[in-house]
Amino acid sequence: MATPAAAHPVDEIPPFRQLAAFGLQHVLAMYAGAVAVPLIVGGAMRLPPADLAYLITADLLVCGIATLIQCVGFRRFGVRLPVMQGCTFAAVSPMVLIGTTGGGLPAIYGSVIVAGLAITLLAPVFGRLLRFFPPLVTGTVILIIGVSLLPVAGNWAAGGAGAKDFGAPRNLALAGFVLAVVLGVQRFAPAFLSRIAVLVGIAAGLAVAVPLGVADFGGVADAGWVGISTPFHFGAPEFRVSAIASMLVVALVTMTETAGDLIAVGELTGRKVEPRTLADGLRADGLSTVLGGVFNTFPYTAFAQNVGLVGMTRVRSRWVVAAAGGILVLLGLLPKLGAVVAAIPAPVLGGAGLVMFGTVAASGLRTLARVDFRDNGNLTVVAVSVAIGMLPVGVPAVYARFPDWFQTVMDSGISSGCLSAIALNLLFNHLPVRGGSAGGRNSADVTEPAGLPVGRGEEAVEQPREEAL
Repeated sequence: MATPAAAHPVDEIPPFRQLAAFGLQHVLAMYAGAVAVPLIVGGAMRLPPADLAYLITADLLVCGIATLIQCVGFRRFGVRLPVMQGCTFAAVSPMVLIGTTGGGLPAIYGSVIVAGLAITLLAPVFGRLLRFFPPLVTGTVILIIGVSLLPVAGNWAAGGAGAKDFGAPRNLALAGFVLAVVLGVQRFAPAFLSRIAVLVGIAAGLAVAVPLGVADFGGVADAGWVGISTPFHFGAPEFRVSAIASMLVVALVTMTETAGDLIAVGELTGRKVEPRTLADGLRADGLSTVLGGVFNTFPYTAFAQNVGLVGMTRVRSRWVVAAAGGILVLLGLLPKLGAVVAAIPAPVLGGAGLVMFGTVAASGLRTLARVDFRDNGNLTVVAVSVAIGMLPVGVPAVYARFPDWFQTVMDSGISSGCLSAIALNLLFNHLPVRGGSAGGRNSADVTEPAGLPVGRGEEAVEQPREEAL
């Protein structure tokens, strides 16, 4: 009798106890980022507190649904990898501009719906571009994702951007305590606990923060028990050409970011993303964005924060993240539970974020270790792409005098670095030079003493070093 083949770790379903713990860990890792977009947009539009609360619960509900679509999948929708979905920050500036110049939320939602439909239609085309993402590009993009997220963790550790006590020693000490707990649990605890080291660290940090008076649970009492987001709560969508045009630029940016995140998760889980699966993941992004426009929220993309958590815990099951999606749906339907999670202090999240986001960057370095850097332009590709990706992170106002569409693309270090890596890879490894050869040098013209081919373009980029030797 034939023995059934073992399931891939991505498809394994852990026991319920582990499923719930791992899923909650993913929710805590992304919660602050998930609610930030509705808070920023709603605050800029000076919405009343009741409308702000509504935006947050609607966002959490659609976050959960979008995550379930991406992880579980149906037909040709969903990459079926452990990928959390959340509102993209790339859309914040255009949405604030649309909302504050007379269009209001209906004009925002009209443009979001059109952008979601565009992403769905363009997904197969974008999926065929996967050949332009060899390890040279993917490793660079993963590295940029991790490094560009580190300032987010730093802001959390200091107390959260705009906090009155930003940078207070107490905040940094609390973040350092959480970091120490995460590292200690990961190093010395049994296997199961080491996989929920972030959750244990956040729980320990919260236990310390409450007696110190850092955690504020005042908003829990004011939150309702049940809240259901109804379609077009703020009115029928309006379709304005200028708003749609700016949101279509955002759609291209989010597709680029999502492609990088999906490829990163594929690297971490050992299930390589193929053109078809990439298209399925992007198609799920488009559907989720349409749902966002219908249910009073915003465009959705894969959340880079959780990529690091997959790499750090080595828990690769997509059903864990599906459980996280279920928890988000619950939080969206039960605002009081959402208020409890929202009360976790920023320094507690910062201590955990330092480990998670650093893990993403380290994963990029691991991918780049497969790239041949001898006698070709690959080192330049990495160097310039990382520099361009870090420019808006280190100097946020660097593109302030450029047109809005340019800022939308380049203000995201992830999208600008990704576009740079793709373009430079094409320049050094695809364009014909010296009489029609591809790559930085003509392999017929130059060889090493031992007869090794040099500058073999894409082949050199994709081959591991051992195979090249």
